[in-house]
Amino acid sequence: MFKRLCSTAMIFGAAALAPPQPAQAQAMTCLPRDALVERLEGRYNEHLVGGGLQSPQQLLEVWSSDDSGSFTVFVTRPNGTSCIIATGRNWTGAAAAQPDGVAG
Repeated sequence: MFKRLCSTAMIFGAAALAPPQPAQAQAMTCLPRDALVERLEGRYNEHLVGGGLQSPQQLLEVWSSDDSGSFTVFVTRPNGTSCIIATGRNWTGAAAAQPDGVAG
């Protein structure tokens, strides 16, 4: 009986120490890349501003709108499925962040 009690306490204790998962990780939106790009261009007036290979199996892309400042970050897998990992407002590109008169 004592062994079961100790084992149960250790399992629940370890679970309590685990870091919480962000809400975005639990409810990630995934859809075909073509459909996502069509939505970003049509509904949000966003365009590709940067990206690169996150791994050999994942292409990371950042899209933003100059008009509204909205942005979307997503990864695309080789099967054509894209998953949104972040969205937001008030995007500032690197060129816009430099003070006037400073060469980049």
